[in-house]
Parts: sequence; C-alpha cells; structure tokens
Amino acid sequence: MTAIRNNMSDAELDAQADRGEPEKGRWSQTEQLLALLADRVAQLQYTLICVNTEKKSQRPDVPEPIRRPGSQPRKKKTAPMSDAAAERLFQLINGGAV
Repeated sequence: MTAIRNNMSDAELDAQADRGEPEKGRWSQTEQLLALLADRVAQLQYTLICVNTEKKSQRPDVPEPIRRPGSQPRKKKTAPMSDAAAERLFQLINGGAV
C-alpha cells in the first residue's frame, strides 16, 4: 500500500484527500505525531469522564483513533457470550447437537 501510495501523482493524492480518504494520502512525520497527540488527548478525556461517572451505562464510547495511511477502521467488539449460549456452543462443538 505504501509503495502504491508513494507512486501516486500529486493530483491523485489531492483527489483522494478531497474524497475524505486520509488513509490513502501521504502523511509526514509531523502529521503522524499530531494524530498520535490527538489520540492521546481523546483517551485522556475519555478516562477523565469515566473516573467521574458513577454508572457504567452513562460512560461514553471509547474514542476511535484517527485513521492512519494504510489502516483499516477499527472493528466493533461484540457483546460477551451468555452462559447459556456458551453451553450450547460447547455442546455443538462436542457433537451434542441434541
């Protein structure tokens, strides 16, 4: 991906930037550091809100990091499996489909 991106002309990079696809653009070290700084500030803000919120249900979602060149969006975590579902899965894996 980096080799393909580095071989793109300036016009192609500008077109990618206009379409809102930063992962296909060229980033300097300064831009990488700024994105890291923004991610860390967002994480600190999230932590501050969480420690000052009593109920877990009122806490915000974990902040998503700024997408870097060549990266894919973060996958959403699924809800934990219930005990009944885990037992059913265990039975199916072990041949007990009854």
